[in-house]
Amino acid sequence: MKASKIAYKPVGLALGAVSGMLAGAAFKQAWKVLGHEEDAPDATDEERTWREVLLAAALQGAIFAAVKAAVDRAGAVTTRRLTGTWPG
Repeated sequence: MKASKIAYKPVGLALGAVSGMLAGAAFKQAWKVLGHEEDAPDATDEERTWREVLLAAALQGAIFAAVKAAVDRAGAVTTRRLTGTWPG
């Protein structure tokens, strides 16, 4: 394993935590706008429809994936700028 990959590990872990927090906040805001409610439905909530539950899950997954990709990419670009090597 290259030294740059080893050195990037803790940075990658920290970025993962940050991306999770950002994605959670973004999803919560998006659900408020789309669902007009504070919290998204749980899959086991008997009062919610299949449509609501699946829409919330799909939206959450898309937001988490996009935020993670953006944060990971920004971390890799910054690492290259600072060290001259790509961490991947």
